[in-house]
Amino acid sequence: MRLRTLLIWLAVVPTVAMGTQVTLTAQRLLDQSEQLRSDVVAAERIGAPLYTLMVDMQAERTATASRWMETGGSEGELRARREATDLAAAEFRRLAVDPSRSFGEVTRQLDKLADHRQRADTRSGTADSTLAYYSEVIGKVIQVYQQEFSHAEDAELAQASRPVVSMLQATEMVAREDTVLALAGPSGELTFAGYDQFVSALGAQRYLHEALIVPHLTARDQRFYERVVGSADWQTKTRIESAVLSGHKDIASGIRLPADIAGWPSAHANFSVQMTTLNIDLARSVLARGDAKAAELQTEVAWLIAGSAGGLLAVVVVVVLTTRSVLRRLHDLHERTVTVAEETLPDVVSRLQRGQTVDPGVLPAVSGDRDEVGRISDAFARAVAVSVDGHRQLAAERHGFGLFASGIASRTGNLVSRQLSLTEDLQDTFGHDEALLAELMRADQLTVGMRRQIENLLILAGGEVPDPHTEPMRVADLLREAAAEVEDFRRIERQALDEISVEPSAISRISHLLAELLDNATRFSPPRAKVVIRAEVVADGLSVEIEDRGPRVSPERYEEMNGRLHAAPPYSVLAQNAHRLGLFVVGHLAEQLRATVTLRRSVYGGTSAVVILPGELLVAADERDPRAPEPEPQRALEAPAPVPELLPAPAPAPAATAAASVPGPAQAGGPEPAPEPVAHTSAGLPSRRTKAPAAVPAAAPAPELVPVPARAGRPALPERVPQTHIAEQLREPRAQETVVRPDTATPEEVADAWADYEQGTQTVEEELRRDQP
Repeated sequence: MRLRTLLIWLAVVPTVAMGTQVTLTAQRLLDQSEQLRSDVVAAERIGAPLYTLMVDMQAERTATASRWMETGGSEGELRARREATDLAAAEFRRLAVDPSRSFGEVTRQLDKLADHRQRADTRSGTADSTLAYYSEVIGKVIQVYQQEFSHAEDAELAQASRPVVSMLQATEMVAREDTVLALAGPSGELTFAGYDQFVSALGAQRYLHEALIVPHLTARDQRFYERVVGSADWQTKTRIESAVLSGHKDIASGIRLPADIAGWPSAHANFSVQMTTLNIDLARSVLARGDAKAAELQTEVAWLIAGSAGGLLAVVVVVVLTTRSVLRRLHDLHERTVTVAEETLPDVVSRLQRGQTVDPGVLPAVSGDRDEVGRISDAFARAVAVSVDGHRQLAAERHGFGLFASGIASRTGNLVSRQLSLTEDLQDTFGHDEALLAELMRADQLTVGMRRQIENLLILAGGEVPDPHTEPMRVADLLREAAAEVEDFRRIERQALDEISVEPSAISRISHLLAELLDNATRFSPPRAKVVIRAEVVADGLSVEIEDRGPRVSPERYEEMNGRLHAAPPYSVLAQNAHRLGLFVVGHLAEQLRATVTLRRSVYGGTSAVVILPGELLVAADERDPRAPEPEPQRALEAPAPVPELLPAPAPAPAATAAASVPGPAQAGGPEPAPEPVAHTSAGLPSRRTKAPAAVPAAAPAPELVPVPARAGRPALPERVPQTHIAEQLREPRAQETVVRPDTATPEEVADAWADYEQGTQTVEEELRRDQP
């Protein structure tokens, strides 16, 4: 999950939860407000008729009790009370049509009113059972008040409505006392059950007044209540109740009440009106509180919605700003990290590998931020610092190893130079012995190869091969110089297709590069196969192609070898390929020259190495020094020049050297001129001279050698100066080179060369097999 999505979810989930909670709370408050308003409306519409019904039922119950006892005038009173009750019941039936409220029980009890009235008129049953019906209906009315208008879901309104219900219950207890005293009749006698009902009603109404009514009245209602209970009628009521409790007499049929009960009806008629007024005021006060509470709940819902909307908006704003801030910082950190990883760090590593200094300001620094993003940035800065320190140490070790390898190469080069000087001295001393001279030339060629390997070590160690040349060199001469560095130079066929020269500063490096490729081509080609090197000018510069007849190589192998040519490997890769460093040397030289080297399969099945030298390394033929001699035209297919060009005077050259000889042209009208003798350098390489040496006498054991005369107008070939292209550490003063005798290849020598080639090929194949995974 993306961090943006995670942050959004972290904001959405609490927001949705908060919104849901606010919605539920608002819905609950609105429902409560609607319920309160519904209760207020129902109480205003039904409360008054229901209270009137209760009062009329109480009065009819007392009148029924009086009629049961045949009290004078009770029949007219009962008829009036029944008419009032019927009117109240009809009004209640008309208004109590809501099926969701508990009005149905009262309605069902009112349906039995006619039957109980008939029983009272016929005096069927007992008076207690008839009067109990009225008490049951009044109890249902009080229960409706308690269930519908007590507001039990709101604690404040429930506390305010508690005195109203308690007052109704207390009024009912006083009405029951009135009914019981009406049953006493003129005789003032009660049954024991009737007396118990009076005592129970008296105790209940006193408890209700003391415990549930007075403590919960408001100050205004408390003052009104005190006026009622302090009135003379209430005092008469209290005095009569006390007299009944203390002044009654037990008789055989029940209880005889005191004569004080005669003042009860008038007192009850007065204080009951006052209590009715108090009940109505209490009910109206509760209804007003309910309406105010409903409005307050609606206001609370409005504030809740507004506050919640503001809170949600604040949460959204904070989340958006926080998310954008965090994502912006993370994006900046990512950009800095990518820049450091893809640009800064590679550039620093490259500079360290080149031995250059690194500015600490380009690297990320530890800022010391204490938040998470800052700590991640500091951790990355520390990781980069550790990486740079590691690369700096590695570069220092590489530089130190390069200095060490350069020192080793310098000391070894001195020994090789001394070896070459000694070989040249031997060639000068024993040049008359052709067999010994041939062996000395082979030793000289091997020594030259050793010198090239030492220069390879110098190149891989990071050094450069200095170039002592001061004049441009023709491409044909450059190819000849490169071929002369190879041990089996006789098999190299050179083709210079264009007359172009090379800058002096790049001659040694180009020669060394081509010598490595030629050496590799001769070692992996059959012993009698030719290796062709051709050079021609192309659009991108100078193209030099080396083609051999070696074994087939897979495309994967070509890709691996080209990778070595195009990238400088670390020392670990060099150590794993210590026996195949030629390609790495070629890659280093190509990088210095800004040239490209590509290996591919040739049309003959072997390998073709294509070297593209940039045009800035070339010099046109017309830009050469005008004082320099006119160069010799190069043939398209030229015989291998390094082969000794020595011909015996009396007879043609043997088969071993005939292929390398160059006959002179015939003189018109005269005898065939004698061949020009070919001199050799101190390294054993053939070179042409303008002056012929003294001829060897014919009586000598060796065949007489006569020089091959130069063609008319043909200048002398450039002479290779030994040890002028090697590193400065490897150069020492050399002795003056002398003319040596030719090398005649005998069949035994050819056999030895073939044996050496097979042994070398087997050794290379064995090393290749060991390298395979």
